[in-house]
Amino acid sequence: MGTVVSFAVLPAGSSRSQLHGVPPGWGPPPPDPDAAIRAACALLHEADAVFSTWDPRSPLSRLRRGDMSDPDTSSSMAEVRAACQAAREASDGWFDPWAMPDGYDPTGLVKGWAVDRALDAIRQAGLPAALVNGGGDLAAFGGPVPGEPWRAGVRHPWRPSALAAVLEVRGAVATSGSYERGAHLVDPRTGRPGCRGASATVTGPRLAMADALATALAVGGDAVLAAVDGLPGYAGYLIRPDGTESWTAGIQFAQP
Repeated sequence: MGTVVSFAVLPAGSSRSQLHGVPPGWGPPPPDPDAAIRAACALLHEADAVFSTWDPRSPLSRLRRGDMSDPDTSSSMAEVRAACQAAREASDGWFDPWAMPDGYDPTGLVKGWAVDRALDAIRQAGLPAALVNGGGDLAAFGGPVPGEPWRAGVRHPWRPSALAAVLEVRGAVATSGSYERGAHLVDPRTGRPGCRGASATVTGPRLAMADALATALAVGGDAVLAAVDGLPGYAGYLIRPDGTESWTAGIQFAQP
């Protein structure tokens, strides 16, 4: 996926069994954070092997070359394809992997989808809280301390050492823009690079959809912000090229 993924995982406390009157050492063993992270990493490597656009042997590369006639030859390919269709509809077409210059390219959603799967593996292991950071896009559950959410800073688009905002993370946060990688975002309606937002952030329950919507918001600007506002559970925060800002009602800014 061409990025770095990091983990913050809180181990289960030894007092959990004692709260139920079970002596220490009795009952099932506590969840193993290392094993959970290994399982999560295996899922990330699996996603990279399937969806890499850099590896000519990957199923996605073969599909884009026309060497694979059926795009749904694996469950992961079918799942991502369905997620891309849902994101295209939710964004009013501003996120459209089928409109990219070199053919179908779901990478604007795949990173979030893979991080979601990694976080699910940690959650299923029984750990109380975790945050997975995939190249600056976050998926989390629980919090660093009981009752407190994780927090994420949104980098200011023109001042690398400053933050534009600090948000509470209660699910997923994705940010998109051209200030780090240049003009890499493609307007699906023209097929050419285009960006109506200097910085676009979307929060919501799942990172796959938030990732795709953040890309759409960066490209489409205010038109997509209105679309995000109508999606249950999702919220958007837009910084325009002239420095003005808007956000939807669901954005949760962290309290100082």
